[in-house]
Amino acid sequence: MQKKKLRLFAFMTIIALLVLSACGSGDKGGSTGSEKEPADTGEKKEQEYKFLSILTGGTQGTYYPLGGSFAEFIGEETGIKTTAEVSQASAANMTSLKDGDAEIAFVQTDIAYYASKGELMFDGDVIDNVSAIGALYPETVQLITLDKSGIKTYEDLKGKKVSVGAPGSGTYANAEQLLEIHGLTMDDIKPQSLDFGESQESLQAGQIDAAFITAGTPTGAVEGLNAVAKVFVVPVEDDKADALIAKYPYYAKEIIPAGTYGLAAETPAVSVGAMLAIQNDIPEELGYQITKAIYDNASKLQHAKGKLIQAEKGLDGIGIPVHPGAQKYFDEVNGK
Repeated sequence: MQKKKLRLFAFMTIIALLVLSACGSGDKGGSTGSEKEPADTGEKKEQEYKFLSILTGGTQGTYYPLGGSFAEFIGEETGIKTTAEVSQASAANMTSLKDGDAEIAFVQTDIAYYASKGELMFDGDVIDNVSAIGALYPETVQLITLDKSGIKTYEDLKGKKVSVGAPGSGTYANAEQLLEIHGLTMDDIKPQSLDFGESQESLQAGQIDAAFITAGTPTGAVEGLNAVAKVFVVPVEDDKADALIAKYPYYAKEIIPAGTYGLAAETPAVSVGAMLAIQNDIPEELGYQITKAIYDNASKLQHAKGKLIQAEKGLDGIGIPVHPGAQKYFDEVNGK
């Protein structure tokens, strides 16, 4: 009986020692065992990205063809499969970035600013998890009609069917503000919510009288229209441009060169900026590689706007915080 008790005692002692040994095995370098593992923040690391999506706009605008080229550049630089996606453009793109539906998006500088402040179409819905990659080129606000329509000024729009883009879109905001400066409102026209391709088709078919199109010139939809009918771009006179800029300082004066869309003379207009935005939680190094891929290869772009995309101007007109990876790239370019 005594031997059984001794064997049981010895067995329990061994078990106790094994348990103590296991508890102490996680300690390193004299750790007391009270240190905790770093918390999982939920942020993805660069190597975890297998796919990147760039939201653009409609196929007849400027964003889409540029987005396709950018996707190629990024894929080659990062090794991550990247594709350009058709979308409803600026305002919708900001919302999609906020919701995590894409990583990168084209957006107008004014729309990005509204989103960051929760103003206009983002009233009460501040988007603070999106930052800037950089500025690209001017986007001209074009009021397009057919030469035969007889519409030569903004005042001629009264009572006419005019495409103003989707409610809440960048084009809609531009249309509303330009109408305002000319003493008009949406109530003075018959607004139609059409994208660029639909505007082209509707103008061609005589279903609408004019269309607002905010995009880099030349714009595919307008070029397509001009191929079958003579296009006229309604000018923004200098005093009206000054009044617009005084109230909405993110606008700038712009000239549509003679020859664009077959125009006989240059046409005064106004523009906002085009930029790229990115989710804040993209790792800094990946953000750097994305920015480098775009600006280092911009000279290879076939589109006319390619020559305007310059690293030296990448931070011009940006009204929202810049992604740290993009900032790192621009600091290098500017020798900081």
